[in-house]
Amino acid sequence: MEGFVPTVIWATSFTILGAILGVAGLLLGVYFVPKLVDRFTPHIDEEMEILKGNVAVATYFGWVVGCTIIGISLIISAAIIAGIHG
Repeated sequence: MEGFVPTVIWATSFTILGAILGVAGLLLGVYFVPKLVDRFTPHIDEEMEILKGNVAVATYFGWVVGCTIIGISLIISAAIIAGIHG
């Protein structure tokens, strides 16, 4: 039972650290993914097209950015779960 308490403390510490790093990674992803999409589509101003009401560009941009955020979130959750079980 002596070794159990430090193990729980370490597991909790790694989980909290993983969560903090995960949130930081997610915020960086949310910040950089739209800029990356803009760079890959140099002849289309997505913001202007969305303001004009272009549904196709808004749908494309939303799907790409949304799926990227979900993907980053899945990676972060896997890292946190690995910290709990590790």
